[in-house]
Amino acid sequence: MKDEKENEDGFLEHILLAKTDFVMQSVGMETNWAEENLQTIRTLMERSAVYRHALAPIMLFAGAVGVLAAAVGLIQHWDSARAFGALWLGTAVVAIAGAFFIVRRQALKDNEPYWSPPTRRVALALLPPLTAGMVLGVVFALFPMAVAVDFTLLLPFLWALFYGCALHAAGFFMPRGVKWFGWIYIGLACGVLCFLTVVNPDLNFSGHWLMGFFFGVLHLAYGAYLYLTEKGKNAA
Repeated sequence: MKDEKENEDGFLEHILLAKTDFVMQSVGMETNWAEENLQTIRTLMERSAVYRHALAPIMLFAGAVGVLAAAVGLIQHWDSARAFGALWLGTAVVAIAGAFFIVRRQALKDNEPYWSPPTRRVALALLPPLTAGMVLGVVFALFPMAVAVDFTLLLPFLWALFYGCALHAAGFFMPRGVKWFGWIYIGLACGVLCFLTVVNPDLNFSGHWLMGFFFGVLHLAYGAYLYLTEKGKNAA
């Protein structure tokens, strides 16, 4: 009986030590997780000015590409669903590639890692809305036989809405102005869509005008605003 009692006490002690070790490991993992998130948040706050500085050339580049694409579409009369979709999906690829190049150049200039944890968070925030917009564009524009409606006038609004949602999501990890810029896209897309469908449904025009406005003019305006305000701060 004495041996059984000692064995039972030893077994209970082993379980207690195992539970204690598990709790200590869990606390350590939670502490490391909290420290990692706090460090990421701190880094994002410290790099807010850097992101703002890098955003100006990105917006100006995207705006110039958008205006150029709209001009090409209008001059060449690429108004069919397939031509419209190919032009603007290709334009999106060029704009995204240019943005990555600008960000990479800025990171190398500042001697910072390009694919850092804050950059990954921003990219993950942008990914869902941009992916949804891309899929809709591919299906509705490049495969027009799959749907019975011409989406060349509707796609600009869908893309603007998804893009606004993406900017708003990324704005949680970037300067506050990015969130407001996202709301501008959402508000203008909804407002112009309601105006064209309710107030003036008979208005006939090319979707390239809408794309040039949403993804050309708005980018140029925001890029100029960032550049001028940043220049004013540096002068002060």
